[in-house]
Amino acid sequence: MIEKLISKVSLNVKGKNINRFIKKLRSKKIEILSLKYKDSNQADIIIYKKDYEKVLKIKSIYEITELDVFGLIKIKRKIKLSKHLIIITIISFIIFLIFTHVIFNVEVIHSNKDIRILLLTELEKEGIKKYSFKKSYKEITKIKEKILNKYPDKIEWLEIESTGTKYTVRVEEREIIKKEEDNTPRNIIAGKDGVLKKVIAEKGDIVKDMNDYVKKGDLIVNGELIFNEKVTGKVKATGKAYAEVWYVTKTEYPFAAHEEKETGKTKDVYAIKFLNHTFEFALNKFKTKKINEEEIIKHPLIPIKLVKQKQTETKVTDIILTPEEAISKAKEKAIDEIKKNLSKDEYIIRSKYLKSTVKESIVEVEMFFAVYEDITDYAEIG
Repeated sequence: MIEKLISKVSLNVKGKNINRFIKKLRSKKIEILSLKYKDSNQADIIIYKKDYEKVLKIKSIYEITELDVFGLIKIKRKIKLSKHLIIITIISFIIFLIFTHVIFNVEVIHSNKDIRILLLTELEKEGIKKYSFKKSYKEITKIKEKILNKYPDKIEWLEIESTGTKYTVRVEEREIIKKEEDNTPRNIIAGKDGVLKKVIAEKGDIVKDMNDYVKKGDLIVNGELIFNEKVTGKVKATGKAYAEVWYVTKTEYPFAAHEEKETGKTKDVYAIKFLNHTFEFALNKFKTKKINEEEIIKHPLIPIKLVKQKQTETKVTDIILTPEEAISKAKEKAIDEIKKNLSKDEYIIRSKYLKSTVKESIVEVEMFFAVYEDITDYAEIG
């Protein structure tokens, strides 16, 4: 099998005393694989392609004509001859994909112009627009659910139908029946233990002073209207109560970590993704990288797609932290975790490092936090 793939050349040799030329070839250690005499001044020979240049150098008065080639060189020549045919086939396939899987029109059927504009805008964000590729049934289902969840008060029902190169969108607007306002009397109470820092009461009477310590469930704004020590009415207390709340946290951080930093090098790369495999059209690939990906061509039935990737090179470094460094990282992590749970009008008043415990591969840090936090809660008045 391997022998058949080795490149060989069939040559016609013309000239006086062919035998002398044949002997000369053998003296130069050029292996003759086949030899057929046509007459005393002409013969056909087959040699290895690697020896062809040697033959041309020593041909002297002899006329050498190439008749045929065999093995790998023949395959390469056939591929080269077929290159244009392959390119035309690929282009034809792409054109076929475009005209069978591209949408040329999106129509929303509804009498309300605002609803039509709203849906066309949302569909465009999800890639359903003119000159875009058709989505799979699974993708269409996700897009419908996303839009319905985003506009529950406007859209009751939504259907996206694909007909040829057109999407037809049918929609039913939701009719909102306004509920009567709930005016059930209630108090504002403390949702957590803490020291009151600020109370805003739009309705109801504030019964606590600033810097008062309150426990969870304590009354802060009374919904009962009292005059001369008698209840003269009840309202739905509205407002906000802010307090200084305390937390003690335990946060772990490893001594061994990976640090990934961008080097600043970027490049655009086209790639084919098939199942779980990615084949990049790129030289000098980044060893580690961050990728932002954009789909160019995707087939709804075949698990293959062409994508354009914006690749950013990164450098990953293994870091071994000292106990002091690990403690510092753990403190930062603890602060970040507290901040993640705070709204824009809440903040950390102060924090204090309490202690740390070094274990086999991690350090555990204990910290105290005083947080300015909304502790508003409600309790109905019976």
